[in-house]
Amino acid sequence: MQSLVSLWISVLASCALLPCMASAEGRRQPIIFATFAEDAGSLSNVLLMAESIRTFGGRYKDAPIRAYMPADLAEQEAETAGRFKDLDVEVRTSEAPEDAAWFHYSAKVFAAAKAEAEAKGAAEILAWLDEDTVMLEEPDEFILPEGKSLGYRPVMHKNIGLLWAEPPDAFWGRAFELLSVPESSLFPMVTPADGDTLKPYFNAGCMIVRPERGLMAGWVDCWTTLYRDSLMTEMCRGDVKYRIFIHQVALAGAILTHLGTDEMLELSSRVNYPIFFEQMFGARRVFDDITGVVTFRHESYFRKPAPDWDKKLKGPADRVAWIKKHLAPKPDAE
Repeated sequence: MQSLVSLWISVLASCALLPCMASAEGRRQPIIFATFAEDAGSLSNVLLMAESIRTFGGRYKDAPIRAYMPADLAEQEAETAGRFKDLDVEVRTSEAPEDAAWFHYSAKVFAAAKAEAEAKGAAEILAWLDEDTVMLEEPDEFILPEGKSLGYRPVMHKNIGLLWAEPPDAFWGRAFELLSVPESSLFPMVTPADGDTLKPYFNAGCMIVRPERGLMAGWVDCWTTLYRDSLMTEMCRGDVKYRIFIHQVALAGAILTHLGTDEMLELSSRVNYPIFFEQMFGARRVFDDITGVVTFRHESYFRKPAPDWDKKLKGPADRVAWIKKHLAPKPDAE
């Protein structure tokens, strides 16, 4: 009798554990970080991003990191496999259609859509970040509030964008026509570098999304519509800036036709901080203070930085030291 009671208690205990086990197996990650490396030169940036997340990511320092790249790059760069493994970065491949190759950043658009598709069901949030991103603090802003599907930053400066007060030019007008962007969806957006007020023009290097909303898939759809349009292609042939940044126009179209403004959240200036941007591209504002910065973008600055950059950079001494150790060129490399 005692053995039967013991058996029954054991069965009950096992049954009680089943829901917990099922819940654990089906639980989604709070966040997945993902990026794209187009060539061998950008792989070191991916590794640096991963190291910064693992060092300064706080509660999210152990979150999955996925690095997308063309299959041939993944094969050629086998020597970096050890570093990716050490940082627990998963390498995944992504390809773009051949007819899109003439346009800059095309492969990144398709990689973003693949990252989104592969994050569905696996994470609440996908943080799609350009590979020159460095994390300095826990990214609590990336955990979007309920009801928000996109966390974004505006473009750094006007570039090919439109001032809020001016009508769409031929390029944007054609894009909005092809993508059926309603005028009612437009809202003002202020650039961090110059304080210009633009029509919606989103930074494609920092997008925090809920994968199930399918925004990145919409980006591919809008991008394909634009780059396959003969008139858009002709305008890109006439102005290289259009050819370089048409993917951002497609992104604006995707966001404005897929999400309501109530689903969007402009992230704070602590995110996607453009370190020393004024030295590289010119700006009304100076970007030399990383105090409180969550993520910054370095683009090509540290390939040949100003000799006294570390004296001018304000912020926590340990963060400045980390940047100096990992980003600044070594004397013997000069």
